[in-house]
Amino acid sequence: MTDLYAVFGNPIAHSKSPLIHAAFAAASGQDMCYEARLAAVDGFFQAISQFVADGGKGANVTVPFKEEAFRLATRLSERAARAGAVNTLAFDGQAIFGDNTDGAGLVADLTGNLACPLAGKRILLLGAGGASRGVIAPLLAERPASLFIANRSADKALALAAAFADVAPVEAGSFGETAGKSFDLVINATSASLAGEALPLPPGIFAAGCLAYDMMYGKGETPFLRQASEQGAARCADGLGMLVEQAAEAFRVWRGLRPATAPVLATLRAGLAG
Repeated sequence: MTDLYAVFGNPIAHSKSPLIHAAFAAASGQDMCYEARLAAVDGFFQAISQFVADGGKGANVTVPFKEEAFRLATRLSERAARAGAVNTLAFDGQAIFGDNTDGAGLVADLTGNLACPLAGKRILLLGAGGASRGVIAPLLAERPASLFIANRSADKALALAAAFADVAPVEAGSFGETAGKSFDLVINATSASLAGEALPLPPGIFAAGCLAYDMMYGKGETPFLRQASEQGAARCADGLGMLVEQAAEAFRVWRGLRPATAPVLATLRAGLAG
């Protein structure tokens, strides 16, 4: 019997997850079906209940339901507990396992696809919302020289840094407080690129050879990557690789194997370029 999986979000029609997981399943010989399911903004729990009743084995969760998925899970991975959010659910009888694969996806994209080892690097993380929270512990596990969280509201950045102080020292402050500092890797975890907005970044933050990374992706250059290039970033990369790598990590949680990501990433990249 074909196993059923799905991604839940609102909106969800744009999701590339069904294409990604169909390719993973075909390449690894897994008998599974993967759907995109729209959940009402106030109806996530009901949508998941119906999915489980339909025989659902596991689900991905995207905006705006990651915190609700965290509350729904009866057992959490350490990285999900740290993130305070869940993007991957696995259903086993009455138990609901919650995981967060975003950070692992980001690190895999940076260190593997982009050949950017993180050990000893000075990292600037822009934004102090859920997207940032989900990747901090995995970034720190790579032993960078430093991690600075910058946000429009310094208080929010400082609170987030304090939440991870037991893992490693984390600096934080407003965007303006990055003035006079330079970084080897600058990661945009804000929604500025979706809104087409520029960030108030001081000059000089992009060190020689710096990689600018935007978690967002789309056709062409994102507004943040355009800004980064203009301010001296040597390399720029969008978040399409993170999307594929976090999906591969979720696939591993469900099926016990991690599929090859390069062919799927190449197909998606070609689609965006077309």
